[in-house]
Amino acid sequence: MKRISKEVQIALVAIVGIVVLYAGLQFLRGLSLYSNDDTYYVSFKDISGLAPACAVYANGYKIGVVKDIEFGYGADNKDIVAVLGIDNRMNIPSGSKAEIESDMLGNVKLNIVLAPFSGEKLSPGDTIKGNQEAGLMGKVGQMLPAVEKILPKLDSILANLNALTADPALANSLHNVDKITSDLTVTTRQLNTLMTNVNKRLPSMMDKADATLDNTKTLTADLSQIDLQATMAKVNATLDNVHELTESLNNKEGTIGLLMRDPNLYWNLSNTMRDADSLLIDLKSHPKRYVHFSLFGKKDK
Repeated sequence: MKRISKEVQIALVAIVGIVVLYAGLQFLRGLSLYSNDDTYYVSFKDISGLAPACAVYANGYKIGVVKDIEFGYGADNKDIVAVLGIDNRMNIPSGSKAEIESDMLGNVKLNIVLAPFSGEKLSPGDTIKGNQEAGLMGKVGQMLPAVEKILPKLDSILANLNALTADPALANSLHNVDKITSDLTVTTRQLNTLMTNVNKRLPSMMDKADATLDNTKTLTADLSQIDLQATMAKVNATLDNVHELTESLNNKEGTIGLLMRDPNLYWNLSNTMRDADSLLIDLKSHPKRYVHFSLFGKKDK
């Protein structure tokens, strides 16, 4: 067998190295050497950092890669066209669109927003309508004008806050709040002590309350047994008697009425009492005139 020369060996090694290098570069770019992807095109006004080898997703699943970016040089300002390599098993419904998305870390990807399937689909070589999704950073950019308007007001608010914090009244208020908090702590401690005492006395209080309720039930039972109608009849009879007595006293022709209204009876009783009083005085002064008593019999005068 004829031996291969060193020059041929070096050439073969160089060719193999070039092939391996190319394959590695293609792999790092997300492309394959024996790709059976279908080619689609997407036109953009602004690609916002989209570059070859960027992944293409549909519903969050990678379906392809950006093969190339074609810029429309010239005075007519043509759109920028992205060449996509998409898996030939993917059916893209008509009306779908492509959006460029970017995260906070600056990673850019192309997302195919699939339209509802209506029976029609795009064919390889068709152009997909493209636009740029605002994303988080885009939304932040949209908020910047509003933020710029707020900044002067924010500066004024901060100035007022600085003036407020420098006011001695605020320090006094905080001191008062601290004192109030201390007072509340003391009050809370006293309330806890009070509640502890109440909890200790609560069983005895409940026993007394139960006894009171039992007495109330007994009293209610006794009251329910009273013949209220008979009692009221007796009360009415008593009131009738009192009424009759009152009428007798007010009657001028009755005995009691005459005794109460006869002035001669009053003066006679008054004179009798006066005579009785004089008799008692004389009896005390001269008892011998009225009483004669001796242990040895009556003596001769």
